[in-house]
Amino acid sequence: MKLLDILESDSGSAAQMGEVIAQDPNLTSRLLRLVNSAFYNLPSPVETVSRAITIIGTRDLYNLVLAISATATFSGLSPRLVNIDTFWRHSLYCGLIARNLARRLNVLHPERLFVSGLLHDVGALVLYTRAADAAKELLLVAAGDEAVFHLAELDQLGFSHAEIGAIIMREWRLSPAQQEAIAHHHQPGRAGQAPLETAIVHLADVMANRSDIGNFCEAVAPEARFDPAALEIAGLEEAALDPEQAVAEAGLQFAETVSVMFAR
Repeated sequence: MKLLDILESDSGSAAQMGEVIAQDPNLTSRLLRLVNSAFYNLPSPVETVSRAITIIGTRDLYNLVLAISATATFSGLSPRLVNIDTFWRHSLYCGLIARNLARRLNVLHPERLFVSGLLHDVGALVLYTRAADAAKELLLVAAGDEAVFHLAELDQLGFSHAEIGAIIMREWRLSPAQQEAIAHHHQPGRAGQAPLETAIVHLADVMANRSDIGNFCEAVAPEARFDPAALEIAGLEEAALDPEQAVAEAGLQFAETVSVMFAR
């Protein structure tokens, strides 16, 4: 919150952001490890936060700090209904694929798509924890298909994990575009303010679910389909999206990124 206040202030500076981050040695260490990892693949080491800000910019640095802080917060929830490692693996793959796709589409500040993809299912994590009995029935109905899980939520509960996630992100003061990308990642055609960002998270989610390693619930969903609205918004043909290639590309960044995000 301090960083966001500085970022949105007319008098805020990169130096002030660096001073705030430096107050937390653990955050500083994680941030520098991430900047020096395959996540960026920079040609030379970055040894200070101020240098990191110079290279990646204040907005993207804020998004990385938010991602690190959010995973630390939500990792404290350990529902018995799902394998928490599988949950975060899917989330991280979705975030990495979304970031890479955003770069491919020349979207400004692709790190915000990483955050949206990483946190797109946090509403489900809250549901598993706070409404375990209802969630258990929904998971049985879904049988590993995230799209079916979403529809079952709407039918049985009248709301979905996507809506819960968006409410949480609003409280965390994520940008309206990030809130909308999370709120409508199963229904990208409903996005109003941020259709492209929402489409990217949807496409990344589907590609992750089609993979052996990045799927939603330890069950590969080869029948998972891209919403035609997302393809149209992104200006892509389905044939241009190769889930195996997208997951393989994200896999090159996965190991180092997960070691930073979930270090204990």
